[in-house]
Amino acid sequence: MQRDGYDETVEALSAPVDSVNGVAASLTRLFPVSGAAVSTIGEFLGNETLSATDDVAARLDELQFDLGEGPCWDALNTGRPVLEPDLWTTQNERWPVFSRALDRREVGALFAFPMTVGHLRIGAIDLYASEPTDLSREHTQQASRLAGLVARAVLRIAVAAPTDEPMEATKHSRRTIHQATGMVLAQLDIPAEEATLVIQGHAFATGRSMMSVADDIISGHLAFQTGPAGIEERR
Repeated sequence: MQRDGYDETVEALSAPVDSVNGVAASLTRLFPVSGAAVSTIGEFLGNETLSATDDVAARLDELQFDLGEGPCWDALNTGRPVLEPDLWTTQNERWPVFSRALDRREVGALFAFPMTVGHLRIGAIDLYASEPTDLSREHTQQASRLAGLVARAVLRIAVAAPTDEPMEATKHSRRTIHQATGMVLAQLDIPAEEATLVIQGHAFATGRSMMSVADDIISGHLAFQTGPAGIEERR
């Protein structure tokens, strides 16, 4: 890795920025990985992919959002990097559902770094390699520092944005799910948290992503009602 490239990235992220769209791509130039994603996670700013290099990186984020488990969640909850250098031969018991959902033909290693500002949990940086790969101690330290700088940049952007639009929309935006949640809570007269669980449960039962199910709800191809057996699809 070129030291000056890292220094330039640190300098760029230390200055005020209007967007973090290009951050994921910059990470793949600094570290021996195939792709990267930057996401907000949790209640503070919601679950949203802000920057992703490719569909695989975006899908890894989406799986973790939908399933509520994975390296990004662990990194944020512990405040420490999560390093999985060899997913081809290691059976990870920490994320049983997420591990089964991984396509190991595309992902051989995963690394997650927490994005925090003080006690605020902002999100995580997710790096993947298509084959088993190790990060050196220097790489780990540098990625951890960059994650902290990205967290501050994301927080500044969120604070400066209008309250009804806390973060910029991206092609990976999960606002479709928020909209679908509103429609489900209106259909079933239930709280928003339960409406989200209905979407999540339907996605899990049908082997689809929450985003795909949300698209069907918004388009009118899928609706729910309360029947004799509980919540069911409206025919």
